[in-house]
Amino acid sequence: MMEDETFTDISGKTISLDCQSHSSFCREFTVSSPKVSIGKVMVYTCSVWLLAYAVFFITQNTAVLSSAILITLVGMMFHIHFVKVDHESLLIIGSLGIQVSSSYASGREITTFIEMSKIKDIVINEAIYMHQIIYYLCVLLKDPSEPNAVSSVVPLFQSSKPRLNCLVKVYKSCQEILSKSQ
Repeated sequence: MMEDETFTDISGKTISLDCQSHSSFCREFTVSSPKVSIGKVMVYTCSVWLLAYAVFFITQNTAVLSSAILITLVGMMFHIHFVKVDHESLLIIGSLGIQVSSSYASGREITTFIEMSKIKDIVINEAIYMHQIIYYLCVLLKDPSEPNAVSSVVPLFQSSKPRLNCLVKVYKSCQEILSKSQ
């Protein structure tokens, strides 16, 4: 079963949630953000190059133009490789654990696995972000020394920041799997 829905993030930008049910104990959720906008890239590039050309026109120093080109290229590579996340996924397998992945625009991927024995619960938490209250999905990890305590909190979908209606859909499905595996 595959289901794809459109939601918005905390900024109002459109994101999509793809839900795949591999079995009754295994589900995958992928939140995808919009691709890099060519228009924005052009505006930033042109702004930097026009500023560099104005400085070159005053100083007659060609190093200004060369450094503007270099700064623009390095900035774009940095943004694509370290900042712009294309999609984030959460794979929950009832008997094994949770795998969290982030895929960047450059193709780089970061994956983390959390064993089911370390998971206390999955909850929707709230936080103050800038001047608003936002909700986020997180995994509560058991404290090894005290089973009823929480040792740490692992936030999910940190880059895409989906709104509450999207988080509730993922939360309910995760709780369904967690209740079957306990």
